[in-house]
Amino acid sequence: MDIERFKHQHVEILDGIAKLRRLAHAGIKENAHEIAQAIASLSNIVKLHLAIEDRILYPALQSGSNARLAAMGKAYQEDMQGIASGYIAFSRHWSTATAIAEKAEQFRAEANTVLKTVYSRMQKENTEFYPAIEAL
Repeated sequence: MDIERFKHQHVEILDGIAKLRRLAHAGIKENAHEIAQAIASLSNIVKLHLAIEDRILYPALQSGSNARLAAMGKAYQEDMQGIASGYIAFSRHWSTATAIAEKAEQFRAEANTVLKTVYSRMQKENTEFYPAIEAL
């Protein structure tokens, strides 16, 4: 199974997280507009990635002949539901520069939690899940 598209999206997602970190470290209030734009951009990539995984990757694994990968895919899909809903709630809540600037420290705390979770998940997929798929 060719998963290059998924791997490329992971690079884009990780780059988006890194950009948000840089902006936040440079000053949340001062960069609130750029942070809101970066969240919107990252959200587009995340939503596309999730949709493609749900429509293509997970069904292909679950209908395949490899029971181990089918089970792994199901577990990853179920785990991702909570991560995805947390990220989507975060991105909706912090979609405007005004909200970000007015509650900069709350934004920082939530961003640290949510983005760390997404980052960790991407790393786990890159080191465990995708290599298992490519070994097919």
